[in-house]
Amino acid sequence: MIKNSIILENVSKHYPSHKAVTDINFSVPEGCLMALVGHNGAGKTTLMKLILGLVQPTTGSLSILGHNPKDQASVTYRNAIGFLPENVSFDANMTGKELIAFYASLKGEIKSRSLELMDMVGLSAALNRRYKTYSKGMKQRLGLAQALLGKPRLLLLDEPTSGLDPAARQHFYDIIRDLRKDGVTILLCSHVLTELEAQTDAVTVMNSGRVVASGSLEDLRTQAGLPLSLRITVQEGMSEKIAQPLQNQNATITNMNGRYLEIECAPSSKMTMLRHLGELGSIVEDIELQNTSLDQLYAVFSDQRGQ
Repeated sequence: MIKNSIILENVSKHYPSHKAVTDINFSVPEGCLMALVGHNGAGKTTLMKLILGLVQPTTGSLSILGHNPKDQASVTYRNAIGFLPENVSFDANMTGKELIAFYASLKGEIKSRSLELMDMVGLSAALNRRYKTYSKGMKQRLGLAQALLGKPRLLLLDEPTSGLDPAARQHFYDIIRDLRKDGVTILLCSHVLTELEAQTDAVTVMNSGRVVASGSLEDLRTQAGLPLSLRITVQEGMSEKIAQPLQNQNATITNMNGRYLEIECAPSSKMTMLRHLGELGSIVEDIELQNTSLDQLYAVFSDQRGQ
């Protein structure tokens, strides 16, 4: 039986001036990386505050690691959750070593573990530098090290790769993959959708305080109902010859260039289309299925709700 680290049921948070989130229902299985995406003001930050227990829901219920966050003040429970905010801020005059040691003491971590984490995030050479001399990317990495203190079972990460160069981003996701192997559950907010696509198990899309889509990328592709795209390589001079038969199979030719054709068809017609292409024999040299990207899916769900 799959165990969920996060369960939200009919959760709303309304303020006198506005409705931050309304009727939120979703769950995150243990060991899963769930991407939380949406435009600014969609309700992502409020959702994280609710999960952390920093604000209480107006209606609905939350179960975080099997507990209601408002009832859990124990060190054990708090250590089980790590949080990296979008804008990391620490004492400007303290060194990296002093900062990580301070937060380690709050979480009851031994000194060697804090230094191990600084090495893990690539800051061992900057331990004795003051925080105010750190670059944006270094500050993010220090924030990640702080979030990993206490060996959390649940990580909440808000724009964690902001300010990181490509190499540092890859290193960040290497760390995340290792954590997931250990069963850590991760809820990650990011606007870099192309980066998320190869990393996430599931995606929750928010718009105007509501969840408008949630599930694996395949689930979202099904929900979106977009046509399937195929790129076909044919023998020299044969592209025009097979174009009409493909159109007779209800395919739409979106691009034809030399030996290459790009077509779209309904997802339900995929197997029929592949069988037809197979019947064309050696004329067809290669078929490449082009999946709908997360960027395209996000645009669909945002547009459908009138963003």
